[in-house]
Amino acid sequence: MLAQVRSYALFGLDAVPVTVEVDVSPGLPSYALVGLPDKAVEESRERVRAALKNAGFPYPQARVVVNLAPAELKKEGSQFDLPIALGLLAAQGVVPLEALSPFALAGELGLDGSLRPIPGAVNLALGALAEGKKLLLPLESAKEAALVEGVEVYGVGHLEEAVAFFEGEAPLERARPEDPLEALEVLDLRDVKGQAKAKRALEIAATGYHHLLMVGSPGSGKTMLARRLPFLLPPLSREAALEVTRIHSAAGQPVRGLLKTPPFRAPHHTVSYAGLIGGGAIPKPGEVSLAHRGVLFLDEFPEFSREALEALRQPLEDGVVTIARARASLTFPARFLLVAAMNPCPCGWYGDPERPCACSPASRQRYVGKISGPLLDRFDLVVEVPRLTPQELAHAPEGEGTEAVRERVLRARERMLKRQGRPNGELSGKALREHVRLTPGAEALLLAAAKKMLLSARSFDRLLRVARTVADLQGAERVEEAHVAEALAYRKAL
Repeated sequence: MLAQVRSYALFGLDAVPVTVEVDVSPGLPSYALVGLPDKAVEESRERVRAALKNAGFPYPQARVVVNLAPAELKKEGSQFDLPIALGLLAAQGVVPLEALSPFALAGELGLDGSLRPIPGAVNLALGALAEGKKLLLPLESAKEAALVEGVEVYGVGHLEEAVAFFEGEAPLERARPEDPLEALEVLDLRDVKGQAKAKRALEIAATGYHHLLMVGSPGSGKTMLARRLPFLLPPLSREAALEVTRIHSAAGQPVRGLLKTPPFRAPHHTVSYAGLIGGGAIPKPGEVSLAHRGVLFLDEFPEFSREALEALRQPLEDGVVTIARARASLTFPARFLLVAAMNPCPCGWYGDPERPCACSPASRQRYVGKISGPLLDRFDLVVEVPRLTPQELAHAPEGEGTEAVRERVLRARERMLKRQGRPNGELSGKALREHVRLTPGAEALLLAAAKKMLLSARSFDRLLRVARTVADLQGAERVEEAHVAEALAYRKAL
């Protein structure tokens, strides 16, 4: 007898429909699994066999063929355990076929028949919504999938519950989203003593979505500043929150409620190319995508591999990262705010007024040279974060708190969105020229600075964007000389 069960394969961020066909026919006992399964899918044979027997259900002593269609699509993961098990039971007449047809199924089986959570539940729910299917998942995954409105999601903890549900003996309640995590504790800018210029750069970066590079000695506060940046950003809209949640779900990250706070990702400098950009046989999102709509913080910037750093250039410009494989090319969203921190030299003390630098000019040049010119050109703001002496720390005045700065950021962001529909950091081409209106004095200063500093066309545009953001923070309609001058102050040469 033939049974067909609907499921999904996660391909990038998309849930691709997969029909699990199970045929049980007379013959010598055998089991064949076809349809380009990976190792985890192939091993489902033993998990399903043990789960059925330990849960008290019959395993067919006959010729069994399981096909995962479409056959040309590579299948990976353990989410096909549940549809295969129920397909076997339906092919034996234990579960009615008509009860399975409105549903899509996914879940990993334990040897005792229990169901374990799977990655990508939000994505599977979006796939079920597109097809008009109901969805049956493990309990924890069902709570995650229920974040998607408009799809019926049910959760079960054991194979026996699923069988009883489809036999009509034990109805299930629709899954509800889990209560979101408590709001993160707001990290206050007041905790960072001094560093008024760096704090101002942080405010400008948050307002216009400008990439920021901080250069300073160890212990100067670079990491403290970076970790406070997400709390200056506006909260995510529901559409953006669902997009971010979808990425984290596909990557197997724990999801509890919609991720409404902009994400903050800080990978170690030993992260691999695939870990930073994304990759794998069937590519998974990397750190640049997990930081989508939020902040990607790269501490010890020159210590990252050259290959990984150069790969940042495309997502920094386009807001997406494309990973090509033999069978397909996948594109992941990656519109993040890049914040990087580095020492001025290998020992970290170049330019410090108290501690002498032990590095030779050649070693310092090699250290800074690890970052290519085209990549440095993509930073809108480059600021020095000097180390404060103990006396300066003790007597540093208390600066503004996060809430006060965030209010200014939100007001300026609202102004620019009303004017052009997007942050200044994303303006380019005709839109940049249209919305950045300079006074004659500001234009003269800008052209003189561009000539003296030998700015590239990209750097020139970035200077315009920063000046426009400074003007927005001050509520000015046109970009004036003072705004251009402040923007030029954030062009520290390395």
